[in-house]
Amino acid sequence: MSEYQYPAEPVFYQEEIKKSTFIVHIAHTPDLASAKAFIKEIQDKYSDARHNCWAHVAGNPGGSHVYGFSDDGEPNGTAGKPMLNVLTGSGIGEITAVVTRYFGGIKLGTGGLVRAYGGSLNNAMRELKTITKVPSVELVGQSDYSVQGAIEQLLKNQYQVLNIEKQFAENITWQIEIDSRQAEQAIDDIHELTHGGVSLKVRKI
Repeated sequence: MSEYQYPAEPVFYQEEIKKSTFIVHIAHTPDLASAKAFIKEIQDKYSDARHNCWAHVAGNPGGSHVYGFSDDGEPNGTAGKPMLNVLTGSGIGEITAVVTRYFGGIKLGTGGLVRAYGGSLNNAMRELKTITKVPSVELVGQSDYSVQGAIEQLLKNQYQVLNIEKQFAENITWQIEIDSRQAEQAIDDIHELTHGGVSLKVRKI
């Protein structure tokens, strides 16, 4: 798994196209449950609207099992799929978009709907701020107290460490969350640093 971007904060965007109002909401949704909850929240908020169309990439953008979309009453293929194309084309993960349409009396036609839903989401995406998600694993193991400082110094200077938890008893029990691409090298370096005294193992998070 490689690193990817995900939404840093929600986005609200609105535009009018041939008298119909298109309202776009984008949110960070790390999994399918949070994507469904966000969609329901917007549907409830705009329950008087004719359409609340949606699309999501609810997880790693490389996995199609996290994709989903709905035309919510618009002609088949004119809303949800164009929105999903915008999301997948962005390469951003853990993201859900809902486009609410208040009909203004002028029919847009299938091509017009595709352009309106895809275009309004595309415009909203320009306002999106993102955070980089680093793929991580946990290194676990024990060490003597005598090497604690040396291990911490090595990790601080050479590795992208996301979190360290230590439990103190007769020995120190380590839980080190680290960039997964650096895990094997960190294990080797700590093993060498402690002259074979510390052998950490990878535990997937």
